[in-house]
Amino acid sequence: MRIAYICADPGIPVFGQKGCSIHVQEVIRAWLKLGIQVELFATRIGGEPPPDLADVIVHRLPSIPKGEIAAREQAALSANLDLRIALENNGIFNLVYERYSLWSFTGMDYAKSMGIPGILEVNAPLIEEQAKHRGLVERTLAEQVAQQVFSTASAIIAVSEEIKTYIETYPGVSKRVHIIANGVNPERFSSSIESALSIHPESFTVGFVGTLKPWHGLSILVEAFDTLHKKYINTRLLIVGDGPERDNLVTELSARGLLDVTHFTGAVTPDKIPEILAKMTVAVAPYPHQSDFYFSPLKVYEYMAAGLPVVASRIGQLKELIEDEINGLLCPPGDAVALAATLERLYHNPELGKQLGKAARQTIQHHHTWDAIAKRLLEIAGMAEGYSSNVETCHGASGSRLGMTNDE
Repeated sequence: MRIAYICADPGIPVFGQKGCSIHVQEVIRAWLKLGIQVELFATRIGGEPPPDLADVIVHRLPSIPKGEIAAREQAALSANLDLRIALENNGIFNLVYERYSLWSFTGMDYAKSMGIPGILEVNAPLIEEQAKHRGLVERTLAEQVAQQVFSTASAIIAVSEEIKTYIETYPGVSKRVHIIANGVNPERFSSSIESALSIHPESFTVGFVGTLKPWHGLSILVEAFDTLHKKYINTRLLIVGDGPERDNLVTELSARGLLDVTHFTGAVTPDKIPEILAKMTVAVAPYPHQSDFYFSPLKVYEYMAAGLPVVASRIGQLKELIEDEINGLLCPPGDAVALAATLERLYHNPELGKQLGKAARQTIQHHHTWDAIAKRLLEIAGMAEGYSSNVETCHGASGSRLGMTNDE
């Protein structure tokens, strides 16, 4: 079997370190493990591939020049012709799988014209994001592209219920939308669990992993940690990652006298995450209230795979993934007082933390591995025969478990 994986989004370095980059790499990796040949068509490469992906054939699509927004949009549209030529010149594929990007429509058109399945993965309402955060000149044209690819795809993958709802605002697509959330390779975290169990830290370390964006709720975390640290001086804060909020975060921590008990790792490569998570006592995802929370946060899946007790906001997909008091603890979004109280509860009850962490890892192993996700995608494409034995279950659109498996 040959699969063409397309990522025409210039904001995604396919061999980079962002959560979206890891998503691309892990799906490809899982298919390779099944003996499937995957060829990657990408606009932005982002560096050298990991050693186990070094043999993947990569077709570079035209880069999108920096500069005026309108010119960038036209360049991205023009790249559809290059993609079509690249697909036609590289033999016969059995499946086209594309990560939805704002201006790319050729992948699904090509699949339909060839009579093969075309699966479109949608991770965000990109038109709304672009218009709000980066600027969008040809909005009507972007809507037309979205309607075209949503209509042409034989199946659409949404990473959350919220994204499914968004996609279904477009006519004629509802019966072809499947929810498959993010996943994890739990074996990556086996050694980190062993390391964590072998040490008995004298400090209580609250950890966060992310790109330090405004919607991550970092000010809420700082306020909650300040409350906790005033009561228990052996508490520490570990911030993993880098991003636009770092300076604000440093300023706030300094004003509260917390810099000396806070460690910033800066940006780290994915292979370093397991050993860093092993240094945490509890991991947090303190999102503020957001009416459009559509994410499938990779960080939370990795927290859980590492066997950590997780404290997260009761919001969006997280309130489905985390069963409160069973495999994690949930707090009202934006509530620093509740977050501090929950962290204090875990400070006093390490046994509860161990129980929650164990249940969290079991949740990942049973329902959210990349291997099972890859097989689920083949099932949706009608190509699972020979690949679907011993497949794990996954959470479907309403949280129900399907016959196989189930995002920043």
